Amino acid sequence: MEHIVVVGAGVMGRGIAYVAATHHFSVTLVDINDAALQSAEEEVKQLFAQALTRQKLTEEQVRTTKQRLTYAHSLQQAVATADLVIEAVPERAAIKKAVFETLSQYAPPTCLFATNTSTMSPTEIAAYGDRPAQTMAMHFFNPVHKMPLVELVKGLETSEETVQAMTRIAHAMGKKTVTIQDFPGFVTSRMSALVGNEAFHMLQEGIGTAEEIDQAIKLGLHYPMGPFELVDLVGLDVRLNNLRYLHEKLGEKYRPAPLLEKYVQAGRLGRKTGRGIYDYTTSSEGVTK
Repeated sequence: MEHIVVVGAGVMGRGIAYVAATHHFSVTLVDINDAALQSAEEEVKQLFAQALTRQKLTEEQVRTTKQRLTYAHSLQQAVATADLVIEAVPERAAIKKAVFETLSQYAPPTCLFATNTSTMSPTEIAAYGDRPAQTMAMHFFNPVHKMPLVELVKGLETSEETVQAMTRIAHAMGKKTVTIQDFPGFVTSRMSALVGNEAFHMLQEGIGTAEEIDQAIKLGLHYPMGPFELVDLVGLDVRLNNLRYLHEKLGEKYRPAPLLEKYVQAGRLGRKTGRGIYDYTTSSEGVTK
């Protein structure tokens, strides 16, 4: 049984850890923040409860899966026996650099490194460590247990053996994959960022309400979620960081809408803070205010 270490207990990290554990991998979820780990553990318990209620897992499967999933504060200790490390920390170069420097020092020589980045270059991230041939992006989608795709992105020096290994592991987690070349934003984030940013421009210009724009996109273009529903789920701060990176790398069409920046400045970051475009403090569905 392969040992996967997931670094970062945020929304994506905890989701990846849960899915890997339910597909028979031994998993350690690592975060230096105790509150983040506790929050992740509580959310994973809720996912197990939902799986039981929906008969996705039996009580025995839940019991054995929980035994495969552990939580830790020390990255150095966790990666000592890792076969694969999936980094899921915030999209900031300094944080990722610190993680990969630690991995290079403490992970076994055969260990593979993946970054769950949605926009940053896996070539650049691989350069933070000492084994670029064993590093690539493994971009999961939120919520991880529901979304079927993993976008695999090769860095400049990623070996074919690493691509094959990452593909096998993603498939073993029940995911479908596409494998693409390194370019800012990859495929999905570039498209999603444009649609989401344009939605903010439309809202700013008074073309329609958030509900009307979401409804138009869902019913007219057959999107499963409207752009405002999606950004509230992902996090407005995350979307803003991604747009700033893409604006720097790809030019003017990715300049963040001023209204998005205002929402972030106001602390309205989406579901995780209770308010984003919609207000989740009184309803699980959210109402605009």
